[in-house]
Amino acid sequence: MSTPVTETPAAASDQALRHFEAMLTFETDCWDVHESLKSPDSDFILVDVRSPGLFAKGHVRGAINIPHGKMTAARMAAYPPGKVFVVYCAGPHCNGTNKAAVRLARRRLPVKMMIGGIAGWLDEGFALATLTEVTE
Repeated sequence: MSTPVTETPAAASDQALRHFEAMLTFETDCWDVHESLKSPDSDFILVDVRSPGLFAKGHVRGAINIPHGKMTAARMAAYPPGKVFVVYCAGPHCNGTNKAAVRLARRRLPVKMMIGGIAGWLDEGFALATLTEVTE
């Protein structure tokens, strides 16, 4: 007797391997971002794609704020070619991350999304910075 979980069989191992390896090329998680931000030579640019007001209230320390609608060719040309952009939004209930990733990919810029966004960051127990803290 099957349950709703096994009613549809799991993929063959080779298919599962391809699928999950491919997912890692599109996504990173809050823990990996947190650990990577400890490096003095960051190999990615962390971008909070929410509004400037939400960014000011709380964001991942080290992130820059570029709302997805403001990702113009001219603005993005200011960043080093080939540098990976890691984008995040409020959380899984927000599609701003996807919109930003589409804009960056259309500009042929390497991009990953930080799954979980701010909600995931807080769930991991990590603190947020505010603009007041950043400018002090």
